Amino acid sequence: MGVAKRIIPCLDVNKGRVVKGINFKELKDAGDPVKLAKQYSDEGADELIFLDITAAEEHRKTMKDIVKNVASVINIPFTVGGGIKTLEDARNLLLSGADRVSINTAAVVDPELIRELMCIFGKQCIVVALDVKRNYDQGGKHFFSSLEKKYWFEIKIFGGKKSTGIDAIEWAKKVEKLGAGEILLTSIDTDGTENGYDIELINSICDKINIPVIASGGCGSVDDILKVYKKTEVDAALAASLFHFNKAKLKEVKKHLEKNNILVRP
Repeated sequence: MGVAKRIIPCLDVNKGRVVKGINFKELKDAGDPVKLAKQYSDEGADELIFLDITAAEEHRKTMKDIVKNVASVINIPFTVGGGIKTLEDARNLLLSGADRVSINTAAVVDPELIRELMCIFGKQCIVVALDVKRNYDQGGKHFFSSLEKKYWFEIKIFGGKKSTGIDAIEWAKKVEKLGAGEILLTSIDTDGTENGYDIELINSICDKINIPVIASGGCGSVDDILKVYKKTEVDAALAASLFHFNKAKLKEVKKHLEKNNILVRP
């Protein structure tokens, strides 16, 4: 029997509130993080991811008080990211109740931080987030094409606002080598569109690495989650709008997946 697929609600937090945007822009309020976290935990989420989405851009640390309050009302694994730059930042969040930490901008700025975190806290604690966008200019290593246009997948940092010139496939291979336990892969192109996950991007990464991948960006329906499990090798599917705006319940998602022969946790 294979490993059960995970369903993970995501709390993108800005100024203490859960928000949701489109392509990382036009943020809309979605509720209180503590209230939503408890609701998702009670409803059967397999994990919860909390991302302080403006911490890196604003050069500040993640909001520890909210992390503590969320941790106090849930009983599922809890990953926290945003503004983590040092071992001390990671330690403080783990002591505040996080089970794992997610790094993105800091990993690009200082890749050795991945190895250092892994050595201190263990591989299972380290998630590296990749925010990825198609680039139609020269510069990448792995090119794809659509409607006769060539493009490559580029890593973006500081909440998707800054280009890096780094090829996402090469970066995924590097973070695995440095000791990341899992990759949180977000497509900026599909984020918030509710048109489905970026299957091409997901397969391009999953085909090149052996660590688990969480698919993120674009989920708008229960069928989108089924499709990402049928068409890719991802280990988990992250969703935000689907749950925040009551388009589907977690039990409904799991029932639909089971009916279509996808192994999920009870």
